[in-house]
Amino acid sequence: MHAATPLTAALELADWRRRTAETYALVRSLAVHDPAQAHAVWVQERDELFASHPASPLTADARADFAGLDVAPYDPAYRFEVEVGPAGPQRLDLATDTDGVVGFDRVGSVALGGLGTLTLWSLRGYAGGLFLPVRDALAGHGTFGGGRYLLDTIKGADLGCDHVGRLVVDLNFAYNPSCAYDPTWSCPLATRANTLAAELPVGELMAPAG
Repeated sequence: MHAATPLTAALELADWRRRTAETYALVRSLAVHDPAQAHAVWVQERDELFASHPASPLTADARADFAGLDVAPYDPAYRFEVEVGPAGPQRLDLATDTDGVVGFDRVGSVALGGLGTLTLWSLRGYAGGLFLPVRDALAGHGTFGGGRYLLDTIKGADLGCDHVGRLVVDLNFAYNPSCAYDPTWSCPLATRANTLAAELPVGELMAPAG
């Protein structure tokens, strides 16, 4: 993260989250009729944020050479609208270097056809929010080794859900956490409960070095 006063950094991060939420709102509206178009908009908006926004997780060297994130073409076979299944109570506490211990509660599970099942978490604390990370068989040699995020609603990454528990899980929108680009960031990563044996060759792929 670049050097900035605490106030400046807070305002920049707030704007980043606002822009992210606006992008996902547009994605949800477009995906009703054309998920591939929604994905193209998502890619374009993220490239713009990474290239120009002061809260971009890219290092200065990476930003100087940035030509766009490495995102696979849209594949409709990896889009799911699923009912959230039951899961027993479980608490997950993940230690981070910057935010201390981040706590999650297991609130359900999502079955993604033959790909496997992922645990759905809720962030414990004031803001709440659904959290769905994933690590796949390509991790470390095609996708980020620590896994990627599918949903992180506290930060606006929300592909859609309804009050009866149906959730949109589109693996084409899997994206790297900020720590994939800059080790000064500290991110909660996918654990065994969110690891799939299958390869997921869609979404944002390996982060560029530097």
